Amino acid sequence: MTGAVGALVEAWDELRLHKLRVLLSLVGIAVSVAAMTAVLAVGEMTAQAQVEMMDRDSGRQTTITVNAWGATGTEEVVPTMRAMVDRYDVTHASVVLWTMGRFRAGATTIDAQLQLVDQPYGVMHRVPVSEGAWFSPSDDERRAPALVVNESFLAAMGGADLAGRPVVTVPGDHPATMVVVGVMPDRWEGEGATAFALYDAYTRVTGAPELDPMMGAVPQLELWVPPELAEDADRRVRADLTGALGEGAMVDVYRNDQFGQQAFNDTFRLVVVGIGALVLLLGALSLVNIALVTVRQRIREIGIRRSFGASSGRVFFSIMLESVVATAVAGVVGVGLAITVVQALPLETWLGFTIEDVPPFPLSAALTGLLAAAGVGALAGLLPAVVAVRVRPIDAIRY
Repeated sequence: MTGAVGALVEAWDELRLHKLRVLLSLVGIAVSVAAMTAVLAVGEMTAQAQVEMMDRDSGRQTTITVNAWGATGTEEVVPTMRAMVDRYDVTHASVVLWTMGRFRAGATTIDAQLQLVDQPYGVMHRVPVSEGAWFSPSDDERRAPALVVNESFLAAMGGADLAGRPVVTVPGDHPATMVVVGVMPDRWEGEGATAFALYDAYTRVTGAPELDPMMGAVPQLELWVPPELAEDADRRVRADLTGALGEGAMVDVYRNDQFGQQAFNDTFRLVVVGIGALVLLLGALSLVNIALVTVRQRIREIGIRRSFGASSGRVFFSIMLESVVATAVAGVVGVGLAITVVQALPLETWLGFTIEDVPPFPLSAALTGLLAAAGVGALAGLLPAVVAVRVRPIDAIRY
C-alpha cells in the first residue's frame, strides 16, 4: 500500500514539473471525454423524455388495460371492475371512458372530447397541469364536479382566470354545473377542446353516459402494476372479470410493457462509448510520443533509481502511473466541462417536451468518462514504462 501511494505521489510530482507538456498533450483527451460524457448524459435525458411521452400516451410501465362488457349490457361492468380493484388492493387503478361532452360557458357552446377517469389516472399518465391542479381524492364528493380542461377549451371559454373559479354548465335532462380546477397544455398545435372529469362525480350529477360497444364506447380499466407481477396480474384479471360478468361476457386485456426501450438505450450507449474510446485512443497517440521522449530524457534518473534498489516493477508502475494520473485529471476536467454544458443546454426547448422527472446529471455517464480516460492513460503509459524497465543501470549512468 505504501509503495502504491509513493508511486502515485511521485507521478503527481513529475506532472507538476512538466505542466506545459502535460497541458499540451491532454487538451485533446479532456475535450474527447467532455464530448463523450455530454452525449451520454443528453442521451439518457432524451430517453427519460421518451419514456414520459409513452407514459402519457399509454400509461406507465407496466399498465394493464382491460376492455370489458357483460353479456346483458355494460351497466354492471364498472361496479364489477371496482370490486376487483378493491379485492386485489391495487393502489393505482382507474376506470376510463371516452365520450363526447357538450358544455355551455355563458352564451358559448363547447363540444369537447371528454374522458371520465379516476383520480390516480393523473399519476399513471403523467398528465401535465400548467395552471391549477389535477383532481384531489376529495373531489369525488363535490356537489359541483371538478373539470380539468386543455388550453383550447379555456380559450373557448374566453380565457377565464382560474382564480375566479370559472364554471360551465352541462345541458340535458340532468343539467349540472362544473368547476374548472386545472388547465393542461395543448398536446399539439390546433388541438380541439378536451376535458377530464371524475367518473363517479360526473355520472352522479348527469347520469350514466350512453355506452355502445358497437361504437367502441365501453368502459376500460387501467391498472399500474410492477413489471414482475404483470404476467400474473394479466391472467388473474382476465379470469376474474370473465367469471364475474358471466357467460358470454367479452374481456380483452393487454399490457404496456414498453418493449425495446431499454435495448435501444443500451445500444446507444455502446455506440457512443465506442466512438468516444476511438477518439480517446487517437488523442493518446500524442501522449505516447511525448512520454517516450520524456523517458529518453530521464534515462540517467531511472538508472540512478535502479542502482539504489528500485525494482523494475516500481519503475514500470511509476512511469505508467504518470500517464494514468494525467489522463484521469484530464477526465475530471472533461466531465466538469460536460456537466456545465449539459446543464446550460435548453433541452426541453429543443425536445419540444417538458420533462416531469428531470434526472440529475447521470452518474453513469461521468463514471464512464473517467474510466475511459484512465484506461487510455494506462494504454498510453504501457510502452514508455516497458522502455524504462529495459534500461540497465550501468548504461543509464553512463548516458
